[in-house]
Amino acid sequence: MGLLLVAIFLVLMFIGIPIAFVIGIVALLGILGIPYIPEVSVPVKMLNGLNSFVLLAVPLFILAANLMNHGQISQKLINLALSIVGHIRGGLAHANILVSMIFAGVSGASQADTAGVGKILIPNMKKQGYDTATAVSVTAASSTIGVIIPPSIPMIIFAGLTNASVGALFLAGIVPGVLVGLGMMVLIYFYSIKRGYPRYERTSLAKFSKLLMETLPALLTPVILIGGIISGVFTATEAAAFASLYTLFVSMFYYKTLKVKDLPKILVDTLTLSSLSLFALAAASALGELLSYYQLASWVQEFFANNIDSKFVFLLIIILFFLFIGTFMDAIPAMILFIPVILPVALHFEISPVLLGLITIMTLAVGLVTPPYGLCLLLAAKIGELSIEKSFRAVIPFIAVILAVLIFVAFFPNVAFYIPKLISPSFF
Repeated sequence: MGLLLVAIFLVLMFIGIPIAFVIGIVALLGILGIPYIPEVSVPVKMLNGLNSFVLLAVPLFILAANLMNHGQISQKLINLALSIVGHIRGGLAHANILVSMIFAGVSGASQADTAGVGKILIPNMKKQGYDTATAVSVTAASSTIGVIIPPSIPMIIFAGLTNASVGALFLAGIVPGVLVGLGMMVLIYFYSIKRGYPRYERTSLAKFSKLLMETLPALLTPVILIGGIISGVFTATEAAAFASLYTLFVSMFYYKTLKVKDLPKILVDTLTLSSLSLFALAAASALGELLSYYQLASWVQEFFANNIDSKFVFLLIIILFFLFIGTFMDAIPAMILFIPVILPVALHFEISPVLLGLITIMTLAVGLVTPPYGLCLLLAAKIGELSIEKSFRAVIPFIAVILAVLIFVAFFPNVAFYIPKLISPSFF
């Protein structure tokens, strides 16, 4: 029965059925074939999977990102980023990466970053003489930083699954996220020298100060969110709610770029994007019941205990596994399905849940730019009007940067843990 379900899963994927429906169909068929589990357990498990206070953070952070985009905060952040790195050869591409790093500290939603920043920068980069493939690949690849630098929606979900500290995960993501961004900037610099991409005049101190003051309310958001979570002022979900209200207030009353009439469309966009991840999560919860019946966790633990004796080999296997899973599945359902299976083995190898979470999330971030799932790549390619094949070829060097940082963090975790140990040693 198990092999048949795997075959059905692969066939449904091959014919192009969305992954959320594939997971739900396989879960239903599998449970229908087991006489000891009632059919009603499928919808019950799906509902229970969504009955979580932590999961409220998903639509709330997406709402914050959409409010930023519609409130034109993204454009102000782009202007600030240009004032910082615009004078470097390939300045607009560097600004694209830098603004994604800043955006990541506000929303934690990579897709919203791609859509909001991409609509502005991809056309501008093409007008400035950048080839379309570079514009698309830089935008898509830099958007993956959104799930690494806090606040991060996948980190919140992982913490809910493993009881890991949200604060520790958030702080652990800062250094790897910055390293990924800097690595991409180095790559763009070499591209720019080779291809002669333009640069802007150095911004005067007066103009930079003015831009900094304009964007200060937005820049304070990650400080308030992360500081509030670490100090215990509010939970991650409450932080997401605060981010939405704070962004609404700043856009509507400080910048005055958001009107009441814009809110219905923003809410519809938020619900549409949120429903994709949350339905996949609900279906994954039902499939988790099926995996429990087949005792997959026990089988995996026994396999690693008998065949693997090095935690570094185990980490490499986990990276390769999630690289494959990420090509066709969103991070949230992937973690719902497989983290409960992998976590006991990781603890056996004395790998902390925070390190496992960081490695898992960074690996699954690559899936955002790898077809056939590759949601950030699909969005950027659509904005740039470029084929997926050409877009993927262009993004491969940026994927190599992410993987290089990922391997570095896996083998030298203290680099990522420096900030959390410095701020709150109690996390470890």
